[in-house]
Formats: sequence, structure tokens, C-alpha cells
Amino acid sequence: MAAELSSDLVKTVALLAAGVVAVPLFKRLGLGSVLGYLAAGLAIGPFGLGLFEHPETILHVAELGVVMFLFVIGLEMQPSRLWKLRKQIFGLGVAQVAVCGTLLTVAGMLLWDLPVERAFVGAMGFVLSSTAIVMQMLDERGETATPRGQRIVSVLLLEDMSIVPLLALVAFLAPAGSAGDESRWLTIGIALAAVLGLVAVSRWLLNPLFRLLARFDAREVMTAAALLVVLGSALLMQAGGLSMAMGAFLAGGLLSESTFRHQLEADVEPFRGLLLGLFFLGVGMALNLTTIAENWLLIVICVPAYMILKMLVIYCVARIWKANKAEALERAVLMAQGGEFAFVLYAAAAGAGVITQQDRAVLTAIVIVSMVLTPLLIILHDRLV
Repeated sequence: MAAELSSDLVKTVALLAAGVVAVPLFKRLGLGSVLGYLAAGLAIGPFGLGLFEHPETILHVAELGVVMFLFVIGLEMQPSRLWKLRKQIFGLGVAQVAVCGTLLTVAGMLLWDLPVERAFVGAMGFVLSSTAIVMQMLDERGETATPRGQRIVSVLLLEDMSIVPLLALVAFLAPAGSAGDESRWLTIGIALAAVLGLVAVSRWLLNPLFRLLARFDAREVMTAAALLVVLGSALLMQAGGLSMAMGAFLAGGLLSESTFRHQLEADVEPFRGLLLGLFFLGVGMALNLTTIAENWLLIVICVPAYMILKMLVIYCVARIWKANKAEALERAVLMAQGGEFAFVLYAAAAGAGVITQQDRAVLTAIVIVSMVLTPLLIILHDRLV
């Protein structure tokens, strides 16, 4: 038992030490904190020191960092501001996702010789940019609250919402043993009930709850309540078959006009930063060098092809929506990668038999490599521009 506890303690210390050493070093070199976390994760993962054999477990826990990030974003995005951004969310966002998805599907069919449904799943996973990486970059550059940053956030929100219909579409594409119409309608009904339940709780129960807790003047209880709101909303959305991150964002948005907004943000912020760093460490650990070595030619072709094609589409769509050249180029570079929701989509598609486990491994490697390359692209963009 003591050996088991000491082993767990060694892993915990290794995680903290890797982040503490790598992030300041990479920031000192001008490479940014995200690349530092990714490199640290690779160093202590299965293909480095081998301290962690199953990085998926770390990633699963660390997804809560993305959840808390979106909750904080929701707190800062009042419904009135969201309404003003509706054209960007449902116009710019839909255009970018649709055009990128179509062209990347064609690219998958031509470069990889995939059937259309497998190429489509691979493409749509890559279309969903990494909310964690893009928001971290915007935060470091101080652009989250600027108009250009808000437009990027709008597209990210649309992409995060897209995971819901995409997962439903995967169920329809399942070759055999798929659910009937009744169970599909039941799934939709459960999802709607989860959303309505979250809206009702946020509007009519949370403010009175926080007022009651504030009377006791117990700081630790308020912090526990803040975490309960974030994790509870994520759990409710997950139970309804929806995205945990979208549940947290919705809860944050509904509480954005609450008198306790600033206190909630202050309580969640330390956990958000720590778990988000853990998420990037997990992504670095999950980079499977064996899969890359076995399929290196395919990955060398697909990663730049997907990223360049996606950048071109993002740039053109941004220009059509009257963004200037500098903003369009910056947006294209920031959003060139695949994201964390690709892992969810590929896992669901592999489980439903839409793609093979080999496809899943290669597609996951393509997405992770693109995530690793993004900070380097941004550094290159900043120095050249």
C-alpha cells in the first residue's frame, strides 16, 4: 500500500515539476506556455520517462480545465453581448465550419483514399479548432476582450456547439446495430430536458443559494459552491448526451448578470489554470510516436495539407465578412489546428463502427501534431508580421 501511495505521489510530483520547469523555460525562449506544457507532457509520458502509461486518464480529468475555461468565458459574456454577436456566431461560424468541412472531406478522400463517411468524420474532427489552445493564446496576447478576439470566440462557440449534431450524425452513419427512430427522438428529448433544466436552475435557484451562503461568511463554502455549479452543469449536460463544456458555458452565461459574478470568477480561476495546464500536459503525453512512425508518410502529407487548407478557408471567409488582412491572417493561424473535441468525435465514431481503430489512431495523431505545431506557427506569424 505504501509503495502504491509513493508511486502515485511520484507521478503527482512529476506532473507539477514538469510544468514548473518547462513552462518558464519555454516562455523565456519566446515559445509560449502551451508548447512548454506539450513538451513537458511528451517528456514524462509513455515515449519519454514512461511515468504515465495511460495518458487518456489524465486527459479525461484535465478536460475539466476546458470546462472551467468556458464557464469563465460565459461569466464574461452577458446575454446582451451574445445577442450582438449572433451574426458572427451563426453567420461567420457556420460558414467557416461548412466550407472547411466540405474541403477537408474532399482532401481526405483524395490524399487518404477514404470512403466519404470516414473522410467526413476525419474532416469534421479537424474543423473543430482547439478552444483550449486558441483561448490560451488570446489570453496571453491580451486579445480575449477585444472585438477581433470576440469574433474568434464566436466561431469557437459555434464549433463547440457543432459537436452535438456531429455526434448525432455519427449515430445515423453507424453501419449496423444503430438505434431506431424512437430511441433517437428519446435522446433528443433528454438533451432538451437537460438544457431546460439547467436554464431553470440557473435563473431561479442559484442566486438565492449564493445569497444564503454569503450570510454565513464562509469563504471555503462559496468556493465549493462555485465548483459545484461548474461541475454540476457539466455533469447535467453530459447526462443529456451534450458537451460538458457547453453546459459550463451556458451556466456561466446565465450567471453573468448575477451580483456574485466576480466572486465566482475569482473562485474558479485557480482551478481553471491548473487543470488547463494539466490538459496540455495530457495532450503531450497522448502523442503516440509509434503510430507516427508507422504512418509517418501519411501524417507528413495530411498535417500540412489539412492545416494549410483550413487556414486558406478561414482567411477567405474572414475577408468575406469584411475583416482586414491582418485580422484574417491572425485568425487563420490561431485556428489552423484540430481540437480536443476531435478526440470525442473520433472515439464515438470508432465505437459506432463508422471509422476503424486504426483510422482513429492516425486521425488523433494528426490532430495532436497540428496542436503542437500551432504555437510555432503563431511565433512565426508574430515575427514575420
